[in-house]
Amino acid sequence: MSTASETFAGGFGGAGLLDRERIIAKPGFNRWLVPPAALAIHLCIGMAYGFSVFWLPLSRAIGVTQPVACADLTLMSALFTTTCDWRVADLGWMYTLFFVLLGSSAAIWGGWLERVGPRKAGLVSALCWCGGITIAAVGVISHQLWLMWIGAGVIGGIGLGIGYISPVSTLIKWFPDRRGMATGMAIMGFGGGAMIGAPMADKLMAHFKTAESVGVWQTFLVMAAVYIVFMLGGAFGYRIPPAGWRPEGWVPPVTKKTMITPHHVHLKHAHKTKQFWLIWAVLCLNVSAGIGVIGMASPMLQEIFGGRLLGMPELTFTQLDDGQKTAIAAIAAGFAGLLSLFNIGGRFFWASLSDRIGRKNTYFTFFVLGIALYALAPTAAHMGSQVLFVAIFCIILSMYGGGFATIPAYLADIFGTQFVGAIHGRLLTAWATAGIIGPVVVNYIREFQISAGVPREQVYDFTMYILVGMLVLGLIANAFVKPLPEKWFMSEAEVAALQAKNAAQQAVAAGSFGIGKGGLDGKAMLAWAAVGIPILWGVWVTLQKTAALFN
Repeated sequence: MSTASETFAGGFGGAGLLDRERIIAKPGFNRWLVPPAALAIHLCIGMAYGFSVFWLPLSRAIGVTQPVACADLTLMSALFTTTCDWRVADLGWMYTLFFVLLGSSAAIWGGWLERVGPRKAGLVSALCWCGGITIAAVGVISHQLWLMWIGAGVIGGIGLGIGYISPVSTLIKWFPDRRGMATGMAIMGFGGGAMIGAPMADKLMAHFKTAESVGVWQTFLVMAAVYIVFMLGGAFGYRIPPAGWRPEGWVPPVTKKTMITPHHVHLKHAHKTKQFWLIWAVLCLNVSAGIGVIGMASPMLQEIFGGRLLGMPELTFTQLDDGQKTAIAAIAAGFAGLLSLFNIGGRFFWASLSDRIGRKNTYFTFFVLGIALYALAPTAAHMGSQVLFVAIFCIILSMYGGGFATIPAYLADIFGTQFVGAIHGRLLTAWATAGIIGPVVVNYIREFQISAGVPREQVYDFTMYILVGMLVLGLIANAFVKPLPEKWFMSEAEVAALQAKNAAQQAVAAGSFGIGKGGLDGKAMLAWAAVGIPILWGVWVTLQKTAALFN
């Protein structure tokens, strides 16, 4: 389409620096600058997955070398004690707060995000996440667990939710030709945050550790300072396309795809449809199975293979001495790192593949392949095939990550793009639910099996079959997802009025308006290097740790 047939009206008027109107792209803007802006935020908030690196050091925050234990310590007294060291179980509640608040805040403020735009949302996310970590540092200095919970857990958790959904609708609108790939690139960052943040935290704690301090509060402050720079860079790097924009040379497919609607559903109606709740169930069940595996990955490998990990297949886990258990724990840490890499890679691979085979078919693959792999895992364990066992769970974790990355595009296909960020926010309550269901089911079944006298190498068999049952339910829910009836869609007049209300710049005809061109030019390459170099460093560190798994 020639530029002569495209019309673009510019001008910010009186728009403020953070206003949505201020970030509407102008001619010459390169759309490939938006994914690294999203990655800059997701790589920072993704450290929530790696916060367990602080638990052991914090459990001896007073004693430094040995925990100062108090026999009568309860969860309530742990919140306010200044003389007893915290238990790992007390600290672990912060992890729960992260993901409960992530789902809740995404659901509550998703509509607000759509109104104000991704820049203001990204700024709020940066202030909450980095401010929460800073408050947590004060909690460590004053030895007040309740302050850490409120800081990192509650305030930081709100930042997680807002930051997680901030790029979703933006990227889908910039890449209508590659919705899955676009969201996969951003959400890949959330899975990779711990891969970068955890080893960085280890190095910082080692640097700041003294005879009087375990180095955690200093590490919190440094990481908060680093994260605020990256997150603000990401927030101010966001741009949104003007109404009517589409990529240069791209024409919407003439052949209608029944699972992709060209219309839009209003946020206030999305949750009233059965499709919303079916997709909610699809995400919840896929994540429940995957998150259960993540939580038990390390002990599972150790207890199933025991002495085989050290070349002594005659020894079971319970027959190992303390030194041998320490050695296989290090190998299991490599296993967890390898799973993290597949979790990250799966987010990009599966989301990109969904652009070709469709979102429903992608989830169909997740469930059918997942059912087969979970059912095969006990057989691989009984065979003593360490390679097969590791391969099975690497594929499973790739589909766990792929499920997160594919779901925004699935929602856009069914509900349209106008409110997809807010609808995605509400759907993330499925993640908060799965974060409780998966670990609880897996942990309680494991404890029941052990108390019943089942050998350690067999305690996970029944668990795998329970997870197969979850995936079967997910497969059924996905099968029932159909296109929405016409009654749920907004009229063209309603969409036009809404866009006119939210944008100062309007296009009178569809086209590229000279926006979105450039590819990987110099500016885009610098932006990608800013996020790519930390990712490559995290991959290198992770691969070093996983080497012992195959020695």
